[in-house]
Amino acid sequence: MSIIDWIILCLTLCGIIAYGIYKSRTTRNLDGYFLSNRSMPWYLVLLSIMGTQASAITFLSAPGQAYSDGMRFVQYYFGLPIAMVVICIFFVPVFSKLKVYTAYEFLENRFDGRTRTFTSFLFLLSRGLSTGVSIFAPSLVLSSLLGWNIYMTNLVMGGLLIIYTMSGGAKAVAHTQKLQMIIIFVALLIVAYLAVKLLPQGLDVSQAIRSSGKMNVITSGFTETGFNWKDKYNIWSGVIGGFFLALSYFGTDHSQVGRYLTAKNESESKKGLLVNGIVKVPMQFFILLLGVLIFIFYSSAKPPVYFNETMIVEANLTPYKDSLNILEHNYTEAFNSAHTADANMYRMQYRAMLQKALPAADLNDNNYIFLHFVKDNLPIGLIGLVIAMLFLASWGSIAAALNSLAACTVIDFHKRFVAEKATQKSDYVLSQWYTFGWGVFCIVIAMFAYNIGNSLIEAVNIIGSLFYGVILGIFLTAFWVKYIKATAVFSAAVIGELIVVIIYKMDVISFLWLNAIGALLVLILGVLLQAIFNFFKIGQK
Repeated sequence: MSIIDWIILCLTLCGIIAYGIYKSRTTRNLDGYFLSNRSMPWYLVLLSIMGTQASAITFLSAPGQAYSDGMRFVQYYFGLPIAMVVICIFFVPVFSKLKVYTAYEFLENRFDGRTRTFTSFLFLLSRGLSTGVSIFAPSLVLSSLLGWNIYMTNLVMGGLLIIYTMSGGAKAVAHTQKLQMIIIFVALLIVAYLAVKLLPQGLDVSQAIRSSGKMNVITSGFTETGFNWKDKYNIWSGVIGGFFLALSYFGTDHSQVGRYLTAKNESESKKGLLVNGIVKVPMQFFILLLGVLIFIFYSSAKPPVYFNETMIVEANLTPYKDSLNILEHNYTEAFNSAHTADANMYRMQYRAMLQKALPAADLNDNNYIFLHFVKDNLPIGLIGLVIAMLFLASWGSIAAALNSLAACTVIDFHKRFVAEKATQKSDYVLSQWYTFGWGVFCIVIAMFAYNIGNSLIEAVNIIGSLFYGVILGIFLTAFWVKYIKATAVFSAAVIGELIVVIIYKMDVISFLWLNAIGALLVLILGVLLQAIFNFFKIGQK
C-alpha cells in the first residue's frame, strides 16, 4: 500500500479507538458495563445488531462466494425476517420483563441451574470458537495479499479493539458500531461505483448482470433424482434452516441478545430487530452483487491465474515451479487471444498443479477475490479506506462477542459458583478482566485456525449450526411446552447435541438443516423423556 493508504488506515483505526474510549463513560457496575444502563434508542440497537452480525468475513467472503457460485447464497437469509417477528412476539417480552443480564438466566427460572449452566456453556464454546475464526479470517487474507505476518496481523486485529471493549463495555461497543457501520456502508458504495465505472465503455451493465449466469437468486434444490439434501443454499434450506438459525442466533445467542437488552424499553428492542429483518436481505444482496460486478469486470480484464498470491509464492519454492510458470504463460496467451475456453482450461490445470505442489493446502481462493480486486484496481487512498473497513467490520462483531462472552462468564458462572456477593466496583473490574481474558483466548484460537474450510463465511456458520439448534430447542421448550421439566429437557439437550455432531460428521445433509434438526430433537426427545420420567416418577421437580 502507499503512504497515503497507510495514513488513512491508521487514522481511521486510531479514531475509532479514541471514540470508543470517549464513549465508554458509564456507571461502573454490571448494568452499565454489560447493558449500557438499558439506555439505547432503537436505531443504535439496530446498528449494533447489524454490526455484530456483519463481520469482516461477510465482506471478504460473500463477494467471492457470488463470484464463483452466483447469488444463491442470499437465500441463506430468507428465514431471517420471519425469525425477527417470532423473536419480537415470544423472546423480547420475556427478557424485558425479567430484566435479565444474560439470556440464560431465564432458563434457571423456568428449569434449573443445571440447564442454565449447560446452555450458557454451549454458547461460550460456540461463540468463543467463532470469534477466533472471525479474527483469523480477515487476518489470513490481509496477510496474504499485503505481505503482513499472519501472527502480527492476528494480534493487531484482535488486540487493538480489546482496548475500548475492555474499558467501555456495551456502551463503547454500541457507539463504535454506529460509526463503524457508517464507514463500512460508505466504503462499499464507493467500491460498487468504481466496479461499475471500471467496466468497458458502452457495456450495458444491467444486461451484463443478467447474462453473467450468476443471478441464481432462487434455486429449488431439486435435481433429476429428487431433492438434494446436501445442497447448501436453496429456497427451502434458506427459509426453513435459515429461520431456525436466525431464531437461535438472534433469540438465544447472547452476542445478539445483549445488543437489544441495552434498549431503553421493550418497544425500542422490537424496532431494532424488525428493521434489521427488513434491511438485512437487501444489504446482503448488495454485498453479493459486488461479487457479480467483479466477475463481469474480470470477464474483460484478465483475472490472475490464482487469487491467493501467497500460495503461488509457496508453490514456486517446490519442484513444480517451472510447470506452474508454463501454465500461467499459456493462460495469459489464451486470455489475450480471447480464447476463453482455453484460458479456463489452463486455470483449472494450474489449480491441479498447485494441488500437487501443495497437497495439504486448501486451494479455494474465493476469500481473496474481493480484496485482490480492491488492491489492484482502486485508486490510492481508497485502498486504505477499504482495508480500514475490513478491520472495523471485524472489530464490530468481535467487540460484541467479547462483551457477551464476559457477561455470561461473570453472570452465569463466576457470580454463581465463585463470588456470589461482591461490591459493584469489584464486579466491574472483574468484568473488564474477563473481557481481556476472552480476547486473549480468541486470539489464541485465531493463531491455530488453519484449514477451516472452503469459505470463511461458511466456517463460522457451520460452528454456529453445530450448537444453535440445541440451544434454540431448549428455549422453545421453555416457552411452548410448559409440562416438560428440567431433567427431561437437560437430558434431551445432551442427547440432541451428540446426535447433531454425529449427523454433521456423517456429511449426509447441508449444515443449515442442523439448526432445525437440533431444535426438533430437543422438543421431541423432551416430550418422550418427560413421559418416561413421569411413568417412573423421575425428575418431577
